[in-house]
Amino acid sequence: METTRLYQKIADEIKQKIRDNTYPIGHQLPPERDFAAQLGVSRTSVREAIIALEVSGWVDVKVGSGVYVKCPDQSKIGHTEPQIHPQLLPYLAQGDDITPFEVLQARLLLEPEFAALAAANRSDELMQEIKDAYIMNVSDNLNASTEHIGDRLFHIKIAEASGNPAYAYFIRYLLGKQYTELFNRLQTLYTPEDMPLRSQVEHHQILIAIEKQRPEQARIAMQTHLNSVIEIFSRSVDV
Repeated sequence: METTRLYQKIADEIKQKIRDNTYPIGHQLPPERDFAAQLGVSRTSVREAIIALEVSGWVDVKVGSGVYVKCPDQSKIGHTEPQIHPQLLPYLAQGDDITPFEVLQARLLLEPEFAALAAANRSDELMQEIKDAYIMNVSDNLNASTEHIGDRLFHIKIAEASGNPAYAYFIRYLLGKQYTELFNRLQTLYTPEDMPLRSQVEHHQILIAIEKQRPEQARIAMQTHLNSVIEIFSRSVDV
């Protein structure tokens, strides 16, 4: 039986507090250090839980402001889930056997189009959220962060700006599959020292194209970025 990861337990506890209205929609969650002290865990585990909640749509991380309860599925809480025919269950189960390279290839297929759509459709508000995520990405790199929260939010916010909520759902799902122990180990073994800065520069090119509302430029910039990531993790390195 699979053991529940610590960050998942923390995320589940926060979700329960959202369900019972201890943390109502719009409420600002306590700071990471308070959660860590209260639960007797590291701030890193709390941060992992928060990004997991952000990815799954329960909270909204606002740079320089805090973490706020969003929970778009509040209306579904307490309701019975629709029944799925037993013959379909094996095909609808969310398996955990997707490899990091398979996720990256899927992202390469999808995200250039999402970036082009974001350049065509983004609002001023969503453009600012993309910029805020980029600023967090820069801050993470300056502080030698290993969680890469700003990096993930940058890609999520671009998908949200595309104009179709389903696209953001796809990226949140793929990022949830990507950032596993397997991917973390891949990063540890194969990430060169300059990769965070290289990605930051590539992110800036994507941001500029979206801000200037140039879809084709945004598409190419995102494609270049993801190809670069795949190439780096695929290169031959002695370990």
